[in-house]
Amino acid sequence: MSLYTRIEGQLDTQSDDAGPVRGTYSLGRVLMIWLAANLVVTTLLTGTLFVPDVPFGLVIALIVGGTIVGAAVLVTVGAIGTRTGLPTMAITRGPFGTRGSLLPVAANVVILMGWSWVQAMLAGIALNYIVASTTGFSNPVIFAVLCQTIVVILAIFGHAGVARVEPWFAAVILAIAAYIFVTAFSTFSPADFAAIPASLEPFYSPGLTFDVVVATAISWTVLSADFNRFASSTRAGVVGSGIGYTLSTVISMSLGASAIGYVVLGGGDAMPFDPVTIIEPFGALFAVAIFLSVMATNTMVVYGMVTSVVNALPGRRVRFLPTAIVLGLISIIGSTFFGLLAQFTTFLVTIGALFAPIFAIMIVDYYIVARGSYSADILKAQGGRYWYTGGINWRAVASWVVGAASAYVWAYVWPLPFGATVPAFLLTFVVYLAFSLARRSKTPFEPSRHLADADPAR
Repeated sequence: MSLYTRIEGQLDTQSDDAGPVRGTYSLGRVLMIWLAANLVVTTLLTGTLFVPDVPFGLVIALIVGGTIVGAAVLVTVGAIGTRTGLPTMAITRGPFGTRGSLLPVAANVVILMGWSWVQAMLAGIALNYIVASTTGFSNPVIFAVLCQTIVVILAIFGHAGVARVEPWFAAVILAIAAYIFVTAFSTFSPADFAAIPASLEPFYSPGLTFDVVVATAISWTVLSADFNRFASSTRAGVVGSGIGYTLSTVISMSLGASAIGYVVLGGGDAMPFDPVTIIEPFGALFAVAIFLSVMATNTMVVYGMVTSVVNALPGRRVRFLPTAIVLGLISIIGSTFFGLLAQFTTFLVTIGALFAPIFAIMIVDYYIVARGSYSADILKAQGGRYWYTGGINWRAVASWVVGAASAYVWAYVWPLPFGATVPAFLLTFVVYLAFSLARRSKTPFEPSRHLADADPAR
């Protein structure tokens, strides 16, 4: 038996192919997976965007508040995955229809591919710094490709591979983060950080800062059910992912804000979203943390892309391993496009515009319209309750368009002082609820049950 055949067989037994799965992960294991997830360089560097435009103390408060708001959406969507056994994009068949769900699936794959590119580039820069400082050899592109290749290999081993490596990466990264916090605040006092003078021409306002923090959580919600479906219970998924995500995000963003504040207090230039700016004051140890964080998080991102494609349409057998290889190769090639780093803020706003409305629709549909239960029809390739009109629920599509358009307008045309992500979410929530109340009254109530019990293939 070839290595390829053995790996493919292993993935089949781990249920990484299409269909609902019954979870076995404990609360602690889910917590460690999500704790490692956002201890990542992109979240850390997001924290460098806000200082010194916004006072340091207010930045920390906004990071905590925005993370809690975003985490509420993340765990609510993740709980649907635990209760049904389906990954995030497969759940979109409920509100969008069997064929209509291909719209959010396509958007999800594109967004996750962008995430994987950005993180691979930043890992390449960090690894390049370590090698260049010791040997003199410098080529960030080669190291970005190397980092992404390692990520793809880890992702090929599926959710079991992710679960094994995430806790170890989390422990190492937390230790390094503790060292950096101690260094920063033993050199300068909290009062020094609070007294950092504001930028003469600030780009970030408190409202925009809050919006970016919430958008970060929205970007992670695309993976919430992918991993929380493996939780042994709804409580394990909700508590584990809620605590894990909140801690990792607050630690990472606060670390970035503290690191850039340390640079400013030391007389350096505040170059936002530049890993070298904050690596140089702390040395190679910080570069190691960045490298490990990308290995942990990008593995989840690539796995999420593959899961979305594998589960895109019920009744069609799409193999996990070949899909992972194809998407992995694309992610490796794209990691050489370093110009994307300059567009990171725009990238985050785009994620919020596309996905905050999707999650509002999913929450309304499952918890209010379907009253917390999807029937086995969601596993059908054609026909049934979720076929709607030719496989598409046009009310959900229209609600999505309204929400995404409002997010764009409130971000770029008539900017709101508190950002666009939360208002777009709330508007879409109300619009889709209004469109769907009549369907709720016509939908017979069914007791909630795990869909693995209703799937003949399982």
